[in-house]
Amino acid sequence: MAHSHRFWNWIARRYARTPIRDETSYREKIRRTQSVLRPDWNVLEFGCGTGSTALEHAPHVANIHGIDSAPRMIDICREKLETGEVPNARFDVDAIDTLAAEDGSYDAVLGMSILHLVDDRDATIGKVHRLLKPGGVFVSSTMCLEGQARLMTNVLLPLGNLFGLLPRIHLFSRSDLIDAFTSAGFEIEDNWQPDDAPMKAVFVIARKPA
Repeated sequence: MAHSHRFWNWIARRYARTPIRDETSYREKIRRTQSVLRPDWNVLEFGCGTGSTALEHAPHVANIHGIDSAPRMIDICREKLETGEVPNARFDVDAIDTLAAEDGSYDAVLGMSILHLVDDRDATIGKVHRLLKPGGVFVSSTMCLEGQARLMTNVLLPLGNLFGLLPRIHLFSRSDLIDAFTSAGFEIEDNWQPDDAPMKAVFVIARKPA
């Protein structure tokens, strides 16, 4: 985990300046997410990065709380709040596994580009399920790379992690991911992969039964 923190701290400013690679897919994920959000909802985003997605959703909910374990990412989030135009958003250095929040605290939890990076995917999904109110939603976008790009996943990614150049990426399939949601007690409402392209992230809206 120390390597991962160093990586995200090191890349934070560059990451903030980098254009979104697939703007069309990103906008569609924003649209699908906002279709299930409600104006009176309390929302958590973990692994929020530089806060761009949280700030996109802030006008559509009552409150949004973004957390990230990389302090320099949170620095950038807080800089974005200095205009004072998003009073219902706040950002803190924290991680989903250490977050101190009571069960049933949130109406929605967002985990974008993060489930393939956490140490224990199933435990993370389980905690999100507990944090949600009955009827709440878990919205995620996840790289499912098992069986894809063998050289990258078997050689380049492990070497990058060993030397602290890349975060540790855990390999699993799209069906593995869906099984993890349903095993935790979620009902799947949306399961979308742009263009059905294996190298693109899988977008899921999973609801905790009311």
